[in-house]
Amino acid sequence: MSALFNLARFDLVSIRLVVDCVQHGSLSAAARASHLALAAASRRIRDLEDAVREPLFERHGRGLRPTPAGRVFARHGLGLLQGMEQLAGELSDLRQGIARRIRLSANSAAINEFLPPLLARYARQARQVRIELEEQLSTGVVMALREGRADVGVFAEGPDTEGLQCRVFRHDQLVLVLPQGHSLAGRGALPFADALDEDWITLSDGAAVVLRQQQAALAAGRPLRIRMQVRSFDAVCHLVSSGLGIAVLPRNAVRPLLAPMKLRVRPLSDEWASRDLLVATRAGAVEPAVGELVDFLASPGAEARAKKV
Repeated sequence: MSALFNLARFDLVSIRLVVDCVQHGSLSAAARASHLALAAASRRIRDLEDAVREPLFERHGRGLRPTPAGRVFARHGLGLLQGMEQLAGELSDLRQGIARRIRLSANSAAINEFLPPLLARYARQARQVRIELEEQLSTGVVMALREGRADVGVFAEGPDTEGLQCRVFRHDQLVLVLPQGHSLAGRGALPFADALDEDWITLSDGAAVVLRQQQAALAAGRPLRIRMQVRSFDAVCHLVSSGLGIAVLPRNAVRPLLAPMKLRVRPLSDEWASRDLLVATRAGAVEPAVGELVDFLASPGAEARAKKV
């Protein structure tokens, strides 16, 4: 019980100092980040080590290296600091009449194609709810849900959804994106395998569309010649427009970029090019506000109503 009593006396400044030491690898840099004199920072670290009865850092000529106890302390300390920041934010929300924050993690396709007008409409009808939107690759969305960093996720089908409750959000169509005058430009649907001699511009690994391309190339017994990988649809299209390769992207997401970047699209005949976007929560009971948001997003009429606004 004495160790727990000592832990209860830790202040947030000292906890942040340990986190900064681990991140910077230097007591002097951590002291500056925490706005402490070097001597005061050193004394705080010694006091913490006395309290936990374990050294938190190994000192060496180039700075600090966390011990196993230091890594555990920093990991839990970071979680505590983040929780306190969230607490402060939610208390501020209450003063402004906002009763609930919902953390929404979504992939690029959902954000580029569907979510902005939907979230604008939802904000008008649910004024006591604040949506915090974070863009992630589809695999990152699933991970955020499983780890409790997101309350709701929207992502393309493909990643393992074990432990999640999923509903269909929207449907989209993947197409070839080509520079003007490319030899593959045409009107008819083309099998993906017929384009495997080309260089490819793709999103980063973990994007659902990249996983589908890799699986299709593997099934065809051909390599997928990835030349460049970037994080956004815009960046992919800029590189395709420059003649560096071709791409596969959602039709609706790239539609606004076609004319200004002088791009062409061609349908794919492969079954996997037609896909669903899913809206999901972790399995089990969800809070009413979270359930209401999921119901709104999964409603087929929500998109049509949002477009009218």
